[in-house]
Amino acid sequence: MNTIANYPLLQHINTPDDVRKLSKDQLKPLAKELREFLTHTVSISGGHFSAGLGTVELTVALHYVFDTPSDQLVWDVGHQAYPHKILTGRKERMTTIRTRDGVSAFPSRFESEYDAFGVGHSSTSISAALGMAIASNLKGEDKQMVAIIGDGSITGGMAFEAMNHAGAIDANLLVILNDNDMSISPPVGAMSNYLTKILSSKLYSSVREESKKVLSRMPSVWELARRTEEHMKGMIVPGTLFEELGFNYIGPIDGHDLDMLVSTLENLKAISGPRFLHIVTKKGKGYAPAEKDPLAYHGVGAFDPSKDALPKAAPSQHPTYTEVFGSWLCDMAAQDERLLGITPAMREGSGLVKFSEQFPKRYFDVAIAEQHAVTLAAGQACQGAKPVVAIYSTFLQRAYDQLIHDVALQNLDVLFALDRAGLVGPDGPTHAGSFDYSYMACVPNMLVMAPADENECRQMLTTGFLHDGPASVRYPRGKGPGVAVQKAMTVLPIGKAEIRQKGSRIAILAWGSMVTPAMAAGKTLNATVVNMRFVKPIDEELLLELAKSYDVFVTIEENVLTGGAGSAVNNFLQAQKILMPVLNIGLPDRFIEQGTREELLAFCELDAASILTRIEQFCA
Repeated sequence: MNTIANYPLLQHINTPDDVRKLSKDQLKPLAKELREFLTHTVSISGGHFSAGLGTVELTVALHYVFDTPSDQLVWDVGHQAYPHKILTGRKERMTTIRTRDGVSAFPSRFESEYDAFGVGHSSTSISAALGMAIASNLKGEDKQMVAIIGDGSITGGMAFEAMNHAGAIDANLLVILNDNDMSISPPVGAMSNYLTKILSSKLYSSVREESKKVLSRMPSVWELARRTEEHMKGMIVPGTLFEELGFNYIGPIDGHDLDMLVSTLENLKAISGPRFLHIVTKKGKGYAPAEKDPLAYHGVGAFDPSKDALPKAAPSQHPTYTEVFGSWLCDMAAQDERLLGITPAMREGSGLVKFSEQFPKRYFDVAIAEQHAVTLAAGQACQGAKPVVAIYSTFLQRAYDQLIHDVALQNLDVLFALDRAGLVGPDGPTHAGSFDYSYMACVPNMLVMAPADENECRQMLTTGFLHDGPASVRYPRGKGPGVAVQKAMTVLPIGKAEIRQKGSRIAILAWGSMVTPAMAAGKTLNATVVNMRFVKPIDEELLLELAKSYDVFVTIEENVLTGGAGSAVNNFLQAQKILMPVLNIGLPDRFIEQGTREELLAFCELDAASILTRIEQFCA
């Protein structure tokens, strides 16, 4: 049995203080144990895997060199932070990661003092660490702030905004770029390591700063010296861009060479100002299947680490909502050459793989740049194209101004396909799509739809695509109720709901994923169940008709109640001066922690049994 006792060094590491008590010769064995323990625990619990394998040596080096938690580490996104969690007192609970009441999927300030900043969305680390550095400096503290960002996250504009600011104010900040996929990196070898030792040394930094002071009095000589240094460094390291932003660029170095990492970090710790360390790592490092296919091992379920492949999912006759979207996108693109597909670095997650292969010239992956994705779509629409932005509900939040100002205000033909809407499960509150009914429905010109099943999803996508103006279709993670998907693509009548089940006294008005549990509760109650379909515009004609015949309205949505679909019903009834009892059921006014989707629905009382109980109690 594989227990913590099988790891001679790691079993005694409870805090980073224990790491700092080790000799430098013990760090490599510790890294080896850490990688093996990470593989063991993730194989049991599932979770983010290949990114963490690539940061084992970096994590050990950071906690060895810096005085955490006084010195603070800010991990961007947090996929790569599992080794950090293990070394900071959570190793015994790692098999609970992403489960209800277990270890958080991402760094969380509520979980550990070593998690300096809560993350989950990308490109935030440099801004956060810079803010910490400024506030700490104003208090007169001598702390090191370190932002660790990946080559994907650094494509986000927010990262460059932060670096531009940091360089301008000469902030005491270290940014570490964990580069595991960038083609700009030259081979890392002995010469590069030698140059890095020189460039990161205190002697070089001191000479550089003193020369600046002397030569700055002779402008022409100083400009020549500055250009000479810039060109020399530009020939041997790819850091000119970061130097221009005001950072002292070091690297690239081998991110798996612990000795090199420790010595470089020690040098960088001894100097001040904005510093940028570029390390090159390998995703999945140390576990052959993950090295071979890091994308497949990015996020995994439980697996057998002794085997060379992940377990295959049992074949299913029913596609996921993401697969329904992917098939529709290809089918509609074949019919209408105006269709363009856009994703902010979520090709696989959003179901665009086949589209990118079949229509490569009409496929645009803009990297982690949600704001750009939305305004890009607006620009395309201005020229007669029909862009489809495939994006997670939680990530569209990052481009809300662009949604309003660049798309809706100009009433442009952009379709938003919002995946992972509602409760997403193990990834927790940072990834939950809890707010899109509210933030979409309040925007003028916006058509907001929510399918009750897989076939309706296909037809709503068609409706939104052919609609004149901006539209959104939101659908949950995973599978629907199992309704067969028709090949035809038909347009639904805008703003018209459908009665799914006839009853008396109680009218249950349900949106999207909540139609199925509403049907189950309605059958027991002999209630009428309406698939509302449209959050905006709601079916006002049907509401007026139902209000004449029923005693109670119940609204059910997988969205926060404030400003949601139920709120729209309340507002309409009030405007019509219709006085009747209305029970609004939706997500509570709090952030919902991780767990399986089924666990979270039950916790929020959005499963069929809870819905039945709440209606019975209300009507009593």
